[in-house]
Amino acid sequence: MSTWPEDDVILFDGVCIFCSRWVRFVAKRDKAGRFRFTPIQSDYGARLARTFGIDPDDPDTNAVVHGGEMFMKSDAALTVLSQLPRWGWVRVLFAVPKPMRDAVYSLVARNRYRIFGKYDACFVPDADLRARVIE
Repeated sequence: MSTWPEDDVILFDGVCIFCSRWVRFVAKRDKAGRFRFTPIQSDYGARLARTFGIDPDDPDTNAVVHGGEMFMKSDAALTVLSQLPRWGWVRVLFAVPKPMRDAVYSLVARNRYRIFGKYDACFVPDADLRARVIE
């Protein structure tokens, strides 16, 4: 298994409006500033993606490095949410079989641009969030 030297890094599609909103959602609730973010379109994000077998030119998942492991698809979303204050209850959703969770995740991921839209370039975070973005 591949490893990554940094922990609590969320990899996301920086041109995806839904994905960018996910980043803002997490950042707003992560008062401790535990998670950092990297768009897959950045050099750092592309290296991270390739290390774990994600195509940077056609990303079909967000991912998170947490506890030294890479989590993708529904595992990534639930792992991140479960670490946020007052969101620990989502751990019960790990009881739903992974193929079912990932099927729903993949349906949204495949249609995210059509449903939510797409930026022409990576979204630019505000100054507070900018300090937590790795490029």
